[in-house]
Amino acid sequence: MLKNIILLASILFFGANSTVSAQGKQVKPEASKVNYKFLEDISIEPEAQPVTDNIAKPVATPSVKKDLLAMGGSTTTTNLEGAEALQFKYSLLLDIEVELIKNISLFRLIDDWYGVKYLFGGTGKKGIDCSALMQVLFTSVYGIALPRTAKMQYDFSRRISRTELKEGDLLFFNTRGGVSHVGMYLTNNKFLHASTTNGVTISDIFESYYSSRLIGVGRVLEDRVEHDAIATTLKP
Repeated sequence: MLKNIILLASILFFGANSTVSAQGKQVKPEASKVNYKFLEDISIEPEAQPVTDNIAKPVATPSVKKDLLAMGGSTTTTNLEGAEALQFKYSLLLDIEVELIKNISLFRLIDDWYGVKYLFGGTGKKGIDCSALMQVLFTSVYGIALPRTAKMQYDFSRRISRTELKEGDLLFFNTRGGVSHVGMYLTNNKFLHASTTNGVTISDIFESYYSSRLIGVGRVLEDRVEHDAIATTLKP
């Protein structure tokens, strides 16, 4: 009887230990699993970091664009330093280098009148004719008073060869009988005039319409300066 009791106690004792041992073994995988998750989380986090970086890059792009645009604007401004926008504009119209546009006062006045419509007998911004435009230019830029009509300006100027043309010389055309149109030579075969169709504009003397009607070239500037100098010298 005592042996049976001892045997039963032994069975219960070892059975309990086995249960505890089994429970300990069951906990270990859970702990291992938890550790695995923990390690797995760590391994995932570095992968998430580049994703965050990739998302941030497009956000920075607009500021980079703005910086580049700002740099572009600054470069454009720098490129135009020493050459006014006016010079740039008329260098394109005349097909010459910007540095060759030197008479700024002349081109400012041209720009002020450019596009004004043609009006026979007109002398203002509402409409102007070719000879009145020459009067405005010569009076404002050179301080020289020209007579009113194209024919009178032809007589007032000295005849020169077409090969001698330079800025400020006058070009005379026969558009409706005799000297009936006048323009100012600028450079590179271009001249300024008040056209009946386009108003105040710049044309090329080799355009067929004008080349076939050009009848004379006159110079006023040098002659007037020399004349005024002589007149001043001869004064008592």
